[in-house]
Amino acid sequence: MSISLLLLAASASLPCPSPPPLRRGIHRGLTPVRASLPRLGLAASRGVGGESRLVETRRGRAPAAVGVSAEGDDGGGGVRTGITAAAAATVVLAVMNRVLYKLALVPMKDYPFFLAQVLTFGYVIVYFSILFIRYRAGIVSKEMLAIPKSRFMLIGLLEAMGVASGMAAAAMLPGPSIPVLSQSFLVWQLILSVVILGRKYRANQILGCLLVTTGVILSVVSGGTGGPFLSDVNFFWPAVLMASSACQAGASVIKEFVFIDGAKRLEGKRPDIFVVNSFGSGFQALFVFLLLPFLSNLKGIPLAELPAYVNRGAACFLNIGGNLNGCPGAPLLPLLFITMNMAFNISVLNLVKMSTALVASLTSTLAVPLSIYVLSLPLPYMPGGTSLSTSFLVGVGVLVLGLLLYNLPQNSADQVKND
Repeated sequence: MSISLLLLAASASLPCPSPPPLRRGIHRGLTPVRASLPRLGLAASRGVGGESRLVETRRGRAPAAVGVSAEGDDGGGGVRTGITAAAAATVVLAVMNRVLYKLALVPMKDYPFFLAQVLTFGYVIVYFSILFIRYRAGIVSKEMLAIPKSRFMLIGLLEAMGVASGMAAAAMLPGPSIPVLSQSFLVWQLILSVVILGRKYRANQILGCLLVTTGVILSVVSGGTGGPFLSDVNFFWPAVLMASSACQAGASVIKEFVFIDGAKRLEGKRPDIFVVNSFGSGFQALFVFLLLPFLSNLKGIPLAELPAYVNRGAACFLNIGGNLNGCPGAPLLPLLFITMNMAFNISVLNLVKMSTALVASLTSTLAVPLSIYVLSLPLPYMPGGTSLSTSFLVGVGVLVLGLLLYNLPQNSADQVKND
C-alpha cells in the first residue's frame, strides 16, 4: 500500500487487473501450502446477498481462480459478470487514485512522508471501525475473526519491509528508473503464485504478463521526464528496489491464500475483505512504527526533528497556521486522495477475493498508461499539460496486446481438471 505512494513522488505513475476472462486459463495444483484443501473439486455458487461462494463438487475441479462451475451453468456467467464489473471499477479507481495523488502533492509537496504515514496509521482506525460495524451487523462472524493471525502478521511484515527497502533504494536511484524497476512486481507475483499457491499458467499467459510489463515500461519511460537512468548506478540498489517489489507481491499472494484457506475453514464462505484489510493494515502499521527511525532518516528527517516535521505537515494538511500561502488546495485535495485511495484499496482486495492477486495486478497495471494520459492534460493546480510521444502509444499497444494474449480462450477440455 505505502510503497507505491512513496515512489510516486519521483514519477508520473504509481504501482496491476483486467476483465474477468483473465482468470480462465489458470489451473491450481496441490502444493505443500494447498495440500490441506479437499480433494473434491471446487465450484462457484451464489450465497446469501449474492456473494460468490466455493462449494464442493464431485464432477471435477473448476478453475477456482475463475469462480465458475465445472458445468458452466448460469451462475458461472453471473460470476464472470461480477468480476468484469469489479475489474472495470478497479481500473477507474486506480486512475483516479494516481491522479489525485499527484494533485495532493501540490499542497503536500514538502510533506510526502507525512502523507504516507497518515495513510498507514489512519487506515488502521478506519478499517477496524468498519470491521466493528460489520461485526455488530452480523456480516462478519466470530469464525472469520478466528482466522490465524500469523498470516496477517506475515502480510504486515512483508509490506513494511517493502516500504523500508523501497524507500532506501528510491533515495539512491534516479527518478525515471523507479517506476520501471517497480514493474518487476508483476513478474514476482507470477512466480510466487506458482510457488505458494501451486498455480499453473499456460505459455500464452506467461508471455502476456511479460508483454504487459514491457508495455508499462515503454509507457512510463516515454511519458516520464528525461534525466539519468541506470548507467551510473551500482546494481545493488536496483536489486533492492526489485526485492521490495517481491515483498509487496508476496503480501498480495498471501492475501489470496487467506481467502482460499478461509473458504475451507468457513465451509465455503470466504472471509470478509475488512477482516483481511484490518488485520493486515494493523500489523503493517506496527512494523512501520518500529522502523520509523530508519524510515525518517531515509527521508532526511532526523528522529529528533520528526515531531516538528509532523506538526508542520499537519498544519499544511489542514491548511492552518503559517502554511496558508504554501499549501494551495489543502485540505480538500489530500482528503480527496485519502478517500479515493481507500476506495481503491478496498476495490483491489475485493477483486483478489473474487479472482486472483495476479488478475488484480494486471487490472491496476492497465491504469498506469491511462493515468499518464490524464496527467498530461491541463488539470486544476497543474495547468499547462504535456505532450506524449509516439513511443507512449506503442507502449499502450503492447500492454493491451499482452492482456489479450493472457486472455486467449482455451479448449473446453482444459477448463475442467478432474482429480
